[in-house]
Amino acid sequence: MAQLQRLAIAPSQFQNQQIILTAEQQHYLSRVLRLREGDRFIAMDGQGHWWLAKLEANQGQLLEPISVQTELPCSITLMVALPKNGFDEVVRYSTELGVVAIAPVVSDRTLLNPSPQKLERWRRIAQEAAEQSERQIVPTILEPVSFSAALSSLKINSSSTRDKNYICVARGDSPHLLDCLIHLLPQETSPPAPLLQGKGAGELSFSGTADELKNPGQGTIVIAIGPEGGWTPAEVEQAIASDFQPVSLGRRILRSITAPMVALSLVAAAWESEIREI
Repeated sequence: MAQLQRLAIAPSQFQNQQIILTAEQQHYLSRVLRLREGDRFIAMDGQGHWWLAKLEANQGQLLEPISVQTELPCSITLMVALPKNGFDEVVRYSTELGVVAIAPVVSDRTLLNPSPQKLERWRRIAQEAAEQSERQIVPTILEPVSFSAALSSLKINSSSTRDKNYICVARGDSPHLLDCLIHLLPQETSPPAPLLQGKGAGELSFSGTADELKNPGQGTIVIAIGPEGGWTPAEVEQAIASDFQPVSLGRRILRSITAPMVALSLVAAAWESEIREI
């Protein structure tokens, strides 16, 4: 199915065996991709389900479900302090690397004050990146809140051996994230877990808990990445008090838009390597 275009469809657009395409989707399929009536594409609802579909006039016809498993066996939420520039890339590449949710936070050193239009843009980028990278789900992009609010809303119960909160720090003698992940890896693989259910991409808010984002397969990980200049000592202490473990990403100082990619790459490589070996 790799040669077929993937298109994210909102759950409300599915009616019986039909897909009610928006004007933008119609333009994209017919004018940009040059699909003709009868041509096929892949419809994905952003919540774990794919279908083979056929273009018919201004709508799509569902033909059959497609079985696919592209998600990581662990659930990753990226809590990231908004950088001055480059957050579009953070959203795009984090989606490709497998996050289920991105939580932008305003820290003591955050300079960006995003508008509501920015949030909608980030959600569109996540959708496009999910289509391109063959994700089963479209990651949830939460509304920006303060660091303290994010800590209380997103922290998980790390008393479970499969669940962990990490905060990445640039200096000090914290253990490397990779070393922590090796000890966190499950001894046995478990069946693929249910994916994000009940709410469409972008509909979650910080009024909920981490359970709403949780994929109970092989654990839930929350990774916090700081802004330019890093977290303040007070913020690190606040995170530790909220059951976050400080970790290092190496001896070099990484840019605020590079660090998320390094952290997520380590998680994805560790878990997917474990799957291949068992």
